[in-house]
Formats: sequence, C-alpha cells, structure tokens
Amino acid sequence: MAIADVTVIPIGTETPSVSSYVADIQRVLKKYEESGKIRFQLTPMNTIIEGELTDLFEVIQAMHEVPFEKGLMRVATNIRIDDRRDVKRKMEEKVRRVESQLNG
Repeated sequence: MAIADVTVIPIGTETPSVSSYVADIQRVLKKYEESGKIRFQLTPMNTIIEGELTDLFEVIQAMHEVPFEKGLMRVATNIRIDDRRDVKRKMEEKVRRVESQLNG
C-alpha cells in the first residue's frame, strides 16, 4: 500500500481563491473512496491518498483533470509518493508511530 501527497494547482483562475476546485477534487476522491479503491485526507495544503500504487496513479490523473473540466487551460500537480513494501501501514499508523517516539 502506498501513500501519496498530492497538490493540484489551477493556473489562470479569475480570483486567488481555489476552494471551488479543491471541493470538486474532493468529490472525485469521495467516489473513489466509496468504491473501496482509496482512502484520503484533506489538509490545509494538500490531499493525502492511500491505496495501491496503480489506483493512486488513476486517482491522481482524475484529480489533475478537474481544473481542465472547469475550463482552465493550465494545471500544475505536485506528487510525492511513499511506497513501502516490507510492511503495510495506514497513514494514521505512521503518525501514531512518530507520536509514540515523542511520548516514549
């Protein structure tokens, strides 16, 4: 199971606010989550997605397409992937592991 940190940056919007694009991307993610392909978490700066690597690439492409579907002509998407194959850990478990080091 892999975890990806994804930031979709719509370029050429009419206003500095991009919350409507983020909301539309979250709707796309919700559909993938409901199908059981991924889990995701919105943060103030990006979205964290957890799933099989092939599914993540499919989901990231769907996320990248959202601003184009809303009429924009340019989109930049930043992706960082953590693909650890010796153990399966969910994103919450990774956080708890670090917190245990802080508390112990």
